[in-house]
Amino acid sequence: MAVTKTELAFMKDSFPFWNSLTERQKALLEQSAVCTSYEKGQRLHDGAQDCMGLILVMSGHLRAFILSDTGKEITIYRLFERDVCIFSASCMLKNISFDIYIEAEQDTRIILVPTAVYNELNQTALAVSNYTSQLISSRFSDVMWVMEQVLFMSFDRRLANFLLEQAAIAGGDTLNITHETIAKNMGSAREVVTRMLKYFQNEGMVSLSRGGITITDHKKLEKLL
Repeated sequence: MAVTKTELAFMKDSFPFWNSLTERQKALLEQSAVCTSYEKGQRLHDGAQDCMGLILVMSGHLRAFILSDTGKEITIYRLFERDVCIFSASCMLKNISFDIYIEAEQDTRIILVPTAVYNELNQTALAVSNYTSQLISSRFSDVMWVMEQVLFMSFDRRLANFLLEQAAIAGGDTLNITHETIAKNMGSAREVVTRMLKYFQNEGMVSLSRGGITITDHKKLEKLL
């Protein structure tokens, strides 16, 4: 089923290349795009073999992560309203194969452009091709930033950065998040996260409760960065 008028207007406003498309290309995109909803915790995309298409987030937010052979996860970027994920259509990208997984961190609604359709536009419209290159470059920058953190940044700094980032997303100092969830996001062990959080608590930076964390001193956390 094609997108509604409201969803089409959102898509037009979100894709900077829209006005550069021919009428045929616009019609193709309009007729092929679909809108889908996902509940919090639901998996959208399962690695390189799952080539679902280009994702445009309408509401909610998504987490993109990689998974090790031992089952450890590490978040590489998040997608919020109007953000676009290109790696969910990775089979159209030559010599690029990423086992990236995507799940909903909140109830989320997306517009999905099928891989075959976006690939055709990417090959026939220069504006789309340029947009794709910029999108890939931006996402690679996100991945490299995470890798630099993992390789070169101490765990206390990484955790402080994670907590401050979560507070910005939540819009408040109280985070309803478990130590296990933090460990999954950071590619660490729950015990390591718990030890560091207790240290933060002893230093007056956070207050711990069952299933939650409250930041009590932003400045002390920021000094770790």
